[in-house]
Amino acid sequence: MADRLTQLQDAVNSLADQFCNAIGVLQQCAPPASFSNIQTAINKDQPSNPTEEYAQLFAALIARTAKDVDVLIDSLPSEESTAALQAASLRQLEEENQEAAARLEEVVYRGDMLLEKIQSALADIAQSQLRTRSGAPSQPTPPES
Repeated sequence: MADRLTQLQDAVNSLADQFCNAIGVLQQCAPPASFSNIQTAINKDQPSNPTEEYAQLFAALIARTAKDVDVLIDSLPSEESTAALQAASLRQLEEENQEAAARLEEVVYRGDMLLEKIQSALADIAQSQLRTRSGAPSQPTPPES
C-alpha cells in the first residue's frame, strides 16, 4: 500500500489525465460553429448530443477525483503535529489495540466453550440415536450384488 503522499500524487496525476481526456474528447466531438450564426447555434437544441453526455461523465469523474484529492490532503499530518504528539497518538492507538485484542480473546474463549457444549450435545444425541436404533428391530438389508 502506498503512503499518503504517493496516493496524493497518483490522484493529482489522475485528475490531470481526466482534464486532458475531457478536453480532447470534447474537441473531437464538438460540432463546428460559424461566427456569423452565433445566435442560431446558441438557440439550437440538440437533446441527444453525445458531447453533453461526455461533459457530464467527465464532470462527474473530475469532481470525484478532486474530492479524493481533498480527502487525501486533509489526512496528511498538520504542521502543528510534532513528533511528541505523534508518539502520544501511537501510544494511545497501541493501548486501544491491546484492549481490543483482550476483548477478542475473551469472545474467542466464550465461542470455544460454546462450541464444546454444542459438540457434547451432538455427541449425546448421536449416542441416543444409536441406542434407540440398536434396540429397535432391524430391517433386513438387501443382498449385495
